[in-house]
Amino acid sequence: MLIVFAGLPGTGKSTIARELARQLGAVHVRIDSIEQALRDYGTVDRCMDDTGYRVAYAIAADNLRIARTVIADSVNPLTVTRDAWVAVAKRTGARIAEVEIICSDVNEHRRRTEMRTSDIPGLKLPTWQEIVSREYHPWDRPHLVFDTARQTVEQSVQMLREAIAAQRE
Repeated sequence: MLIVFAGLPGTGKSTIARELARQLGAVHVRIDSIEQALRDYGTVDRCMDDTGYRVAYAIAADNLRIARTVIADSVNPLTVTRDAWVAVAKRTGARIAEVEIICSDVNEHRRRTEMRTSDIPGLKLPTWQEIVSREYHPWDRPHLVFDTARQTVEQSVQMLREAIAAQRE
């Protein structure tokens, strides 16, 4: 199964994705890690564009082909990137769950953004202004939405596991 996360930075997306991957024993494919590694090693000397996403699609496909559950963790802000994840699932014959993480409390979202530190060496986290001005397309198809404004990571992961299990039935 391919579980594709989306959502603005600071909503709790990576924290939830990481915990879900731990609980499921899934492969956690994180765009931030891929893009920072590309920057660190000078592989990309221009705008990143979709390079990190393309690497992630390939890593996800390799793991899906050997029947591993893959959790794709990224902002995933555009319809084109969301469609590309669906294409990865189709090519590999994997089921897919698309998950958007939001934080409906603007003050809480901003607080999280301003308080967090990066767990990836060298990664510059976006400012609040960069987050709120970021291009983020509305969804054009059904998907799972989880609001982290008033629930713990544990509650979010449990609700997500239940929703994914219900999709299988």
